Amino acid sequence: MNCLAEHDIDNNGYLDKHDFECMALRMTLIEGKGEFTYTRYQENLHIMLSLWEEIADLADFDKDGVVTIEEFKKAVQSSCVGRSYNDFPQAMKMFIDTHFKILDMNEDGVIGAEEFRYDCVSRIAVDNIDVLDKAYQSLLNDDDRKRGGLTLSRYQELYAQFLGNPDDNCPAIYLFGPIGQES
Repeated sequence: MNCLAEHDIDNNGYLDKHDFECMALRMTLIEGKGEFTYTRYQENLHIMLSLWEEIADLADFDKDGVVTIEEFKKAVQSSCVGRSYNDFPQAMKMFIDTHFKILDMNEDGVIGAEEFRYDCVSRIAVDNIDVLDKAYQSLLNDDDRKRGGLTLSRYQELYAQFLGNPDDNCPAIYLFGPIGQES
């Protein structure tokens, strides 16, 4: 499940406390455009560790300190499938909102094409920009195009569709880029 991979910062195949410590540093450096502020890092660390505790409560079924892909899928199935974002558990909402904040690098409240491209190429192998742009355009509706990208509320809506809609033609399948598409 790609949404798990988004937060598996150390790429070991599961979520644990270390991933959220790494996300705190990543958020601090992204927010500061490379500049490190200890106070802001402490705030982000508190947020991320609280998020980890909530996710662990929701999805670490065997209480071993890690959330595997299977555990995450089970938690998503039981708490998210067929529901709107507003009906998600608080931990899942924080998970989604945190990812939006990381993607919105210029902090304008909109994920634009450039931010989408940057996120994709930092995670997956892509050799053709047209594939990225097609995936991004597939996410957008007319209102998104007028605004210049995805707002937080639209991102939340797409994320809920990504988690809860099994239709392979759902635009939300491109939320994490052109995964599985020919480049």
